Amino acid sequence: MPFQEQLVDALASVPSWLATVVLSALPVSELRGAIPVAIGIYGIDPVDAYLLAIIGNLLPVIPLLLFLDPVSSYLRRFKIGDSFFTWLFTRTRRKHSENMDRYGTLALTLFVAIPLPVTGAWTGCAAAFVFGVKFRNAFMAITAGVLISGIVVTVVTLAGMGAIDLLL
Repeated sequence: MPFQEQLVDALASVPSWLATVVLSALPVSELRGAIPVAIGIYGIDPVDAYLLAIIGNLLPVIPLLLFLDPVSSYLRRFKIGDSFFTWLFTRTRRKHSENMDRYGTLALTLFVAIPLPVTGAWTGCAAAFVFGVKFRNAFMAITAGVLISGIVVTVVTLAGMGAIDLLL
């Protein structure tokens, strides 16, 4: 059974609106998984599904932006943590500095807005941390990306459901 189906089963006893918020807050599904589940499985109105998924997807953003630096500083006290963060920062900055320098927070917004695996709010928070984007700018960019991604996922979900209805 796919992991997302296991999540849906685990949340079966929770009200559907809360399950949508929870699914969209999790890094494995975010709103990319929550919106199709809310509309297709729970039968939630698309506008409500969009709003609930946005709320859920944004819930972890503030804590992540506030606590990634203190947590990494703590972990850097240990050799393995220092090695990991040195590798992560060096690799990420080497591969993506040009885009961040050229496009700034717009790059962060577009990164979060692309509804593909590993491009959501959680990864956007990590990218903002690695590149030292100020809290306010990071929060605004990530929020904009989440809003755009939510629209794209909702439209694609509705189009897919409409196509399935036509075929059946």
